[in-house]
Amino acid sequence: MQPSLEKLHKYFNLEAKRRYDNHAVVGGLDKILQAWESDARADNLPEEMIRAVISTLDKYPSQQPEERVQTLKDLWQFIQTGRKGGVRPFQPAPNKSEANSSVPPPAVTRKQFPEPHQTRKTREILRHESLPVPPSRSFKKIIGTGDTGNLGLNAPLTVIQGIGPQIAKTLETLGLHNLRDLLYYFPRRYNDYSSLKPINRLVYGEVVTVIGTIQNVSTRQLPDRHLSLTEAILGDGTGSLRLTWFNQPWIANQLRPGMPISVSGKINQYLGRLMISNPAWDPIAQEQINTNRIVPVYRLTAGISQQRLGNIIKQFVSYGALQVDDYLPSTTRQAANLMGLSQALVQAHSPDSAEQLKAACERLAFDEIFMLQLGVLQQKLDWQSAVAKTYTMPEEWYQNQLSRLPYQLTGAQLKTMDEIRTDLASGHPMNRLIQGDVGSGKTVVAALAMSIIACSGAQAAFMAPTSILAEQHYRTLLRLLAANPEDNSEQPLDTTQIKLLLGDTPEAEKETIREGLADGTIKIVVGTHALIEDPISFSHLQLVVVDEQHRFGVEQRAALRLKGENPHLLVMTATPIPRSLALTVYGDLDLSVMDEMPAGRQIIETHILYPSERERAYSLIKSEVNQGHQAFIIYPLIEQGENEEVPAAVEEHARMQKEIFPHLQIGLLHGRLKPEEKDEVMKRFRDNQNAVLVSTSVVEVGVDVPNATVMLVEGANRFGLAQLHQFRGRVGRGDAKSYCLLIPENEGAAENERLYAMAETNDGFVLAQKDLEQRGPGDFLGTRQSGFAELEMATLSDIRLIEKARVQAQAIFNLDPYLVQPEHEQLAIKLKELWRKGKGDVS
Repeated sequence: MQPSLEKLHKYFNLEAKRRYDNHAVVGGLDKILQAWESDARADNLPEEMIRAVISTLDKYPSQQPEERVQTLKDLWQFIQTGRKGGVRPFQPAPNKSEANSSVPPPAVTRKQFPEPHQTRKTREILRHESLPVPPSRSFKKIIGTGDTGNLGLNAPLTVIQGIGPQIAKTLETLGLHNLRDLLYYFPRRYNDYSSLKPINRLVYGEVVTVIGTIQNVSTRQLPDRHLSLTEAILGDGTGSLRLTWFNQPWIANQLRPGMPISVSGKINQYLGRLMISNPAWDPIAQEQINTNRIVPVYRLTAGISQQRLGNIIKQFVSYGALQVDDYLPSTTRQAANLMGLSQALVQAHSPDSAEQLKAACERLAFDEIFMLQLGVLQQKLDWQSAVAKTYTMPEEWYQNQLSRLPYQLTGAQLKTMDEIRTDLASGHPMNRLIQGDVGSGKTVVAALAMSIIACSGAQAAFMAPTSILAEQHYRTLLRLLAANPEDNSEQPLDTTQIKLLLGDTPEAEKETIREGLADGTIKIVVGTHALIEDPISFSHLQLVVVDEQHRFGVEQRAALRLKGENPHLLVMTATPIPRSLALTVYGDLDLSVMDEMPAGRQIIETHILYPSERERAYSLIKSEVNQGHQAFIIYPLIEQGENEEVPAAVEEHARMQKEIFPHLQIGLLHGRLKPEEKDEVMKRFRDNQNAVLVSTSVVEVGVDVPNATVMLVEGANRFGLAQLHQFRGRVGRGDAKSYCLLIPENEGAAENERLYAMAETNDGFVLAQKDLEQRGPGDFLGTRQSGFAELEMATLSDIRLIEKARVQAQAIFNLDPYLVQPEHEQLAIKLKELWRKGKGDVS
């Protein structure tokens, strides 16, 4: 008998043993059809037989148990007839009276509600969603209890009945490869049906989940040609609720009258009627309305429905979670008042109550932060246990260097310098992060640190993310530290000891620099990633400075450090880092915060403009250019896509040059330009050859242009606060008054509290905290912790949880830093699993 029919025979026999409860396969017999059809065609089964199996099993879930007995019996008889005796007899089914007595009818069937569209897709949406059942004996054998050769939770998903190769491949796109992945594939949100409100009891301002039926749906263009509005009316018998989506016309094709859905969002009001703008929504099974429980909603991909994925996970988790060892020591669980891991996994996927769900999420989020804490603590110990050369300079020498600076350092700069001098004299490698706002004077501090190293006979390397920024730092170092040979100044170095090395540096000059680094005559070198390329070698590299550290990968920073022997490390970022993030992701680094701006730094006026007020922005730019100043105009996209109506840099550059500023020279900068082309554009703007620079976000970290006084950001609602603050920091660097103008995509987006926060404060740390709360860690992390799995349950703005996890991680670390004690064996295994690359940011 062909393998496809063998498989069908096995399913039918198991269904008979289970009294035709439609649980022989996870989710129901119809869930095998897609995979089985492929197998059947590979076995060259007759088309008539394939069609018969598909059409019969597609109806199977809607039948009563007594109907199913005859259905399977008739179908197998048809198959036997078609194969002329080549098929084993089907195991006799219990008689109807036996089936009736042992199998209660389902509480809800499709016959209890209307089916307006009898399509296969509709039937799948409205099919009864079964409650979890105890796993079958064969399923227990699959995940096992430690038998030799048993893969356990590492077994592939295809061991679950009903998941064939095709469905498994679909699930792989969601990152689901084995049984363990199912346990840790957490819902993206939940619909709480346990305390539903009817529409007529909704209150303005509350955030709710509402279920009902679509009454009508429509899409229309608004007077603004870039804006469309999709509107649907949701009813539940007590009232109606207006739902609106801007610029999402495809939603009208997904919703249809009579379709039951759940929607989540904030209740607003328009012309006296309640509404939700841009709600999240999901199609639901009609019987979910009466489930009186919290329903998980998972992230999906094409080829699998919410019901199907939910059923697969739900029926596996109740047993699979019991196979997971709780790696947290019992003392830690008790001290932190945490739920057990198995229980947390079950409750995360199938919560019994809001309280149980909260406790489960707390446990799972705690684990993520706790493991991250242990990892960075081990990194810090590795670093601190290394031996480094000590560097101290007399106080008189230090004060002389301060007196030579063109301005007086702020209190924050002086405090940071004290911390750096202590690090350099400690006998252990410095591992310090300086975080300071744009213009807070980080480069000056780095220059003083490098002068200590260079004047002691060693070498320092300064790595920047772009050629133009490296060139800017090079000029700053020359101005602060080097004297020309013909001068008689007392600067600590001369120009021959500070060099710039870029990718496009002429080869003859590169060779001279390489020789100077190898023999030690060059004390400070500034460059891009060219610094880490062979055959560059240093005579005595003792300090590595990395600017905008999140722009470099772990491997790049490690490659530069390896060119010295346990060199001191100083990394800098202009992105203010919230305290909660500094405690976790950067916990292995000593932190210096420069939150004080130098005297005379301009306060930048920030305004939010409606799209219809764009001409006001252009008028300001023209006025500033007439006074000899320059302007940036930032766009979120390089070019407009087919479905994009947001202004983009390439199209707008052409329009600006032709229609808005025809008499001005306008530059264009975006990510598709070659590095040398980007540098050329920025140099022309820096040298005032272009009055206006149209750019995408690549200008976020760029050259210092003191003459620029206007920063105009189009589509401002598409950027995070930290990024907008970076843009704003590109202007106001000279003596002239400067402006930052934010224009969102549409007038509705102008009512955006993130943008108002920009107008209310210039404090980057306040904005960074708001950005973290609203958008998550995002670019704060960059590629720094690429050795650690992504956080799924934890929120890095939850300072209370972070403090709790930090206390418990520190307690274990103090007792057993490398987790070698027997009681920490499981914890060590889990930590190694999460820190996949082992050492994260420490080479």
